[in-house]
Amino acid sequence: MMEIFSIKQLFWFKWFSIFCLILGVLGISSCGNQAELQRPNPLPQDSFIKVYFNHNQSQGANYTEPNRNVTRSGDNLEQILIDAIKSANSTIDVAVQELRLPNIAKALVKQSQNNIKVRIILESNYSRPISEFTQKTINKIATRKRDRYQEYFTFIDINQDGSLSSQEIRERDALIILKNANIPIIDDTEDGTKGTGLMHHKFMIIDNKTVLTGSANFTLSGIHGDFTNIKTRGNANNLLKINSPQIAQIFTEEFNLMWGDGMGGKPNSKFGVNKPQRSPQTILLGDSTVTIKFSPNSLRDDWSITSNGLIGQTLSIANDSIDLALFVFTEQKIANILEKRQGQGVAVKALIDPEFAFRNYSEGLDMLGVALSNNCRYETDNRPWVNKIDTVGIPQLQKGDKLHHKFGVIDNNIVITGSHNWSAAANNQNDETLLIINNPIIAAHYQREFERLYSKSVLGLPDFVIKRIAKDAENCPTFSTSNSFSEGNQLINVNTANQRELESLPGIGEALAQRIIEERRQNKFTSLNDLTRVSGIGEGKIKQLEGKVTW
Repeated sequence: MMEIFSIKQLFWFKWFSIFCLILGVLGISSCGNQAELQRPNPLPQDSFIKVYFNHNQSQGANYTEPNRNVTRSGDNLEQILIDAIKSANSTIDVAVQELRLPNIAKALVKQSQNNIKVRIILESNYSRPISEFTQKTINKIATRKRDRYQEYFTFIDINQDGSLSSQEIRERDALIILKNANIPIIDDTEDGTKGTGLMHHKFMIIDNKTVLTGSANFTLSGIHGDFTNIKTRGNANNLLKINSPQIAQIFTEEFNLMWGDGMGGKPNSKFGVNKPQRSPQTILLGDSTVTIKFSPNSLRDDWSITSNGLIGQTLSIANDSIDLALFVFTEQKIANILEKRQGQGVAVKALIDPEFAFRNYSEGLDMLGVALSNNCRYETDNRPWVNKIDTVGIPQLQKGDKLHHKFGVIDNNIVITGSHNWSAAANNQNDETLLIINNPIIAAHYQREFERLYSKSVLGLPDFVIKRIAKDAENCPTFSTSNSFSEGNQLINVNTANQRELESLPGIGEALAQRIIEERRQNKFTSLNDLTRVSGIGEGKIKQLEGKVTW
């Protein structure tokens, strides 16, 4: 319930705040932190699964960053990882896309010197020490990666003289710190390939009994903020600390598949689709039901058994609400499931990172009931919602920070989270972690994070997207000003039509349209009779389609 203050109370509070400010300037007293008191109380934590956010706004969630010396709100994810490393008695296994934080590296080195076994797996794109890159090399890299490397170069350059001394490298280049200590490190080229997809995991296993996992890479931007932009507070990320030997064993099996013989030289590491297909594993842990699924699955596998399929199944059981905070959302089948649930009365809200929210392949556009073309070409299975919603948008973050979460909250009770983006690449190429956790105590933490982001979000279509839609309507022949695909006399190309266009054909419903799309992915249609390859299309359907389709 909202508290109502009287005029007298507000008057007193105003002058009390001014008085405290004056005392603080004089160095006499701060009268307590009024801003801290206005922050929400901490939520209770589960006994076995602790939840942390680097943008946590709860009272007491404050820390001073070790590198930029900024005191800010949030959980110190780096320190949580370091504390876990320090707690190890026998083994530490780390599988993370990118590791650039020197204090984490130093903690790992110290434990290795204490005869604790340390193993590290990285993504091959980020397994090279920053100090090995010359400025000339950095200048040749694509702009986005160049900016990233320049950022770390500046971080390592302690005296900011434009060059890296051996002392600076030993102090701040995390991978050099690890390599100088002979910590074994491999990447996804250890299987003898150039790397398959991305080794996109973000997990650490301690003593085969504790797992730390989430959405954050072990980097400045992933946890604290860009070194050269003091206003940033890091990409919005979450971290779970799970105390369970059973769950640790499941993660260790995944780690060992990728590790193989480590640096032994044999190409027996398994990454990407070379890993054996494994079903989701469900563990009862205290009051939680935890389901774990690792990606990828082959394109030959039925979608329902993939990680995206598991996400879809979980969303399908929603009764009241679905709240999403996603870095990227491009999986059409999940969008279709959300549309069904929304049509059955489930309140759906979604926030997507601004970089990806309004690209032509974003499912956020579907939810808003519109489509964008790529030079008048639309996604072949695109399906803008007929009953569009206006609860989709982007969070307002500091420039440079990203919405890096990959989570959903269902009915304030179930959480979907992990490293797995809701995309085909995550599903069919990358090494990823997906967790489904059924526990209202844990869900409450994610729900609060969603509401924090949603309260400061910008919902709906921005002007530049509206203008692009109008341009498409004018220039693209298959698009109408009503933002839905035209269903007039124009022939429908069964090899390129999106799902909505296919459903406009006589006798073709949602399920049949999906089967047409699946079939043409295997082999294109070269005649009308080729459609009989699709289950559910016989001679009667072929007669209905005569004169209405092309290929």
